[in-house]
This record gives sequence, structure tokens and C-alpha cells, in this order.
Amino acid sequence: MPAAGTREWFEKDFYKVLGVDKSADEKAITRAYRKLAKQFHPDANPGSEEKFKDISAAYDVLGDPTKRKEYDDIRKLGPLGGFTNGRSPGGFGPGNVRMDDLGDLGDLLGNLFNRGRGRGAAAPGPARGDDLEASLHLSFTDAVNGITTSVSLVSDATCSTCAGTGAAPGSSPVVCDACHGRGVLDEDQGVFSFSQPCRACAGRGMRVTDPCATCSGSGVERRPRQVKVRIPAGVSDGQRIRLKGRGALGRNGAPNGDLYVVVRVERHPVFGRSGRNLSLNLPVTFAEAALGATVKVPTLEGSVSLKIPSGTPSGKKFRVKGRGVGAAGSAAPGDLLVTVEVTVPEQLSDAARAAVETLAEETSGDNLRSHLGVK
Repeated sequence: MPAAGTREWFEKDFYKVLGVDKSADEKAITRAYRKLAKQFHPDANPGSEEKFKDISAAYDVLGDPTKRKEYDDIRKLGPLGGFTNGRSPGGFGPGNVRMDDLGDLGDLLGNLFNRGRGRGAAAPGPARGDDLEASLHLSFTDAVNGITTSVSLVSDATCSTCAGTGAAPGSSPVVCDACHGRGVLDEDQGVFSFSQPCRACAGRGMRVTDPCATCSGSGVERRPRQVKVRIPAGVSDGQRIRLKGRGALGRNGAPNGDLYVVVRVERHPVFGRSGRNLSLNLPVTFAEAALGATVKVPTLEGSVSLKIPSGTPSGKKFRVKGRGVGAAGSAAPGDLLVTVEVTVPEQLSDAARAAVETLAEETSGDNLRSHLGVK
């Protein structure tokens, strides 16, 4: 009879402990174990230590094909066959029962619960700071040209009094006497040894005996701060600018989060914008549209002359190349799109009315509408 067996093999039905049939394959056994181990782990379910040990012992045997075969063979013999006269037929008995032959389940348990195991466990790991978001309102011109400015926000920051140590000026943190600087405490549960963060030092390994009055020993204070930000030329409304490492503080030496600046651009009284192109509506008189004219058009960098051909209808668009919005690192800015709006005067002088009446006699609206099929 194999020497790996224990008295526990005769006394406990491991299949029943795991809730599986004796014909269950390895995958079914592992699946059942993981489910029960998670349910009855002492960290998640205090008071279930014994149940957890039974589950682990059962899986240690049934999860190993060799041990499982030995277990099945011994169970067929029964208690009397296994312990006749104090010795088993295979050479083991009460004198050499191994109650600690449970294997090493550390890797599996670590994957299930993300917890350390045994003497080598470490304190809670670093945690990256949260990303933050702030709004920045810009004028139309500043958004087009780019600007270096500052954004204001309130967030956690390194304590300005203790420089993040948590200790009052003139004092320093000391090694935690509960965990001796490890940041974790071990808890023995029979054949297992679990670790949990030290409550005395919150897993830091150091304790503050004389806390800083500003941050109450946390090393962090919530305060307003100004963050310098360079806005590139051509930024658009709603665009997010990322400032790496300017977000919330990281914990235990981890990097800070990022700060995202959301740009809000004010409307311009004259220009509209679509991407890198600017637009404007250009009012012209009927005479300028009919006879043609050269008119001044504003741009972001002074005015330019625009030739309006004779007979230009209202709504006609003209493109002024290179007078739109530039972009950082781009040699080709957008264009200025000019839409002509022919205006009709609400009041006419006598001379103007006479001129229009003369024009009306020489032109016929009916001819313009002949294609509509109406008279």
C-alpha cells in the first residue's frame, strides 16, 4: 500500500467535501475546488477556517492523479484493511500518519484572492493616482493662435508642511513595532499561513508617532493648485489636452494620474469656424452685386481685398486661400470662406426709387420665372 495515505483518507469522503461524483474528471474537480475555496476562504468568510482546510485537503488529494488513485484504492479497503494491528498492509499506520501532506496551494490561492501567502508576503502594492479633468475657457483668438496659461483645480497634493512624510516638522516616521517594517502580519491557520496588511501602520511598515498638524499624518492635503498648460495653435472647442502626471497623487510610490484639460472656446462676433477653415457673411449692395466691386474683407491678420464679379448672386461663396486657422507644426493653414449676402434697402430716396423703377421697366420678373410654367 502506498505510503502517501493518511488516517484522514479513511475518515473523510473527499468527493463529498468537494461535492463531485467519484467519476468526475480533473477539470470538474478543479472547478468545484475553486468555487468552494473562494466561498469559504477565511478572508472572505470569517469563521470558516476548518471548512476551508477540509476543502484544501480534499483537493490536494483528488487534484493529484497519483494521490487520487492511492486514495481510491485505500478507501476500497476500509479502515480495518488500512489499520490492521496498528500497521497497514503497505507499511504505514498511526505511527507514521502525515497530517501535513497537503501540498503547496500558494500559487492557486494567490491567483484567486490576490493575497500574499506565508513569510514572503509583501505589503499592499503601489496604486497609480486617478486621472483628473479641468475646464479651460479661451477666447477665439487664443484658441487659434495658441497660448501658455494656467488652469486652476482643487485636488490631493503632497502635504506642503511635512513634504509627504506625515510626521510633524522636526520628527520622522518610525519602524512599525507590530509588523517590524514589513507592512503585513501573518496569521497561522494550521498548515496554512495567510498574510494581511498590518492595521497598526495601514500596510506602510512605518508609523507616525507625532502626526503633522496639516495633513493629520496622511502626508496628503487637499488644496487648490495652479497647473501650467501650453495650448497648441488651432485647438478646437471641446478638445482635451492631456498633461501626463499632473493628476491625483499615486500611493506608495506609484506614479501620479494624468490631468485632462477640456478646452471651451468662446464664439467670435464675426467669424465662424469649421475645422481649420474660417467663415464669414459679407453684406453687399444690389449695385455691387450687379455691377461688380472690390471690397475689403477682414481676416484674423488684417484685411484683404476681395473682387466681387458683376452679376454675383446672393449666397455665392468665395474662398480666400490661407486665411483660416493654422495648426501646430503645419505649414498649410485653412482658408477663409466668404458668403455674399445681397441686401435690399428698406427705404429708398426719391432718386433711388426712380432709378429702381427705371431698372424694373427694363427687366421682367416674368421672364425670370418662365421656367416655372406660371403666367
